[in-house]
Amino acid sequence: MNNLTNKRIQKFAEPTITATTYAGEFAGQYIAAALLSAKTLDNKLVTIMPNVKYREVIQKVAQSGIVQDASCDFQTSGSVTLTERTITPKELQVNLTLCKENFVKSWQALQLGYSAFDTIPKTFNDYLIGQILSQVAASTETSIWQGATTTYPAADTSTNGNFVGFEARFSSSIVTGGADAVLSAKSGSIVISGSVTSANVINKIASVYETIPNTVYGKEDLVIYVSTNVAKAYQSALGGNANQSGFNTQMNVGEKPFNFQGIEIVMCPGMSDNKIAAAQKSNLFFGTGLLSDYQEIKVLDMSDLDGSQNFRLVARYTAATQFGIGQDIVYYGAF
Repeated sequence: MNNLTNKRIQKFAEPTITATTYAGEFAGQYIAAALLSAKTLDNKLVTIMPNVKYREVIQKVAQSGIVQDASCDFQTSGSVTLTERTITPKELQVNLTLCKENFVKSWQALQLGYSAFDTIPKTFNDYLIGQILSQVAASTETSIWQGATTTYPAADTSTNGNFVGFEARFSSSIVTGGADAVLSAKSGSIVISGSVTSANVINKIASVYETIPNTVYGKEDLVIYVSTNVAKAYQSALGGNANQSGFNTQMNVGEKPFNFQGIEIVMCPGMSDNKIAAAQKSNLFFGTGLLSDYQEIKVLDMSDLDGSQNFRLVARYTAATQFGIGQDIVYYGAF
């Protein structure tokens, strides 16, 4: 007599996509999760202006000689110069058509707990939005630094799919010149640039360090921003070589401190190779309009329209960069 073995088969209900539109403030929570997870923003390495609906003014105040000897009369002392820059977030969009079957298995594994995620999205819609907008974060990180312009020196007109980044703004400021231009890293009186390796990275960062204005040196939020290849070179340099035992005689064991003469070094994956900048976090700005009516996310299920298993995702958001006082910034890089 044959023994029959019953197998219990668990069948998951097919996840459904609900036609959904999030607009304005309601879209902001999703846009924020995407934009602000970019490394530079997630680590709060710049000042974030989250509610710029169209354009906002960044005011800069410079004063001198404002303290004077006391007297009985009111006498205006010193001078105060007020200048300004504007930050105008650019409108960007994501339009995608994808097959939902490509996401079903990952979604089911997530529900069962077979995932590294700490929290489970409430709906399949949220899961799809999260998967797609994670790519927006990577694109945003790149644009923050490398976002190119259609004209040079840089204007606020960027190439398709990005917004003007800090590198273009710094280079444009240096080329244009003026009393408030960004400073070029120098060795003595010579402006330097070029490739950064483990053999020269200490000298390169030292040139940036030496160029930092005395009025900025010692500020709590002053940091040195470096690209990934510069960060790697710095770690290798601190590791030492055959003739040197490296930091704390550790050679190549463990991560070495990202610090130069007391100033924190921060790695920004969005920076181009061989780029270094010294600036205060409060002097670099990222603007977006999380509460703007322009913000929008739509999820459209195409099965009822054409019988396919596709869905379309539409996302609209805004983003921009700007710096405040140019002469408080030091930039190393080809321009």
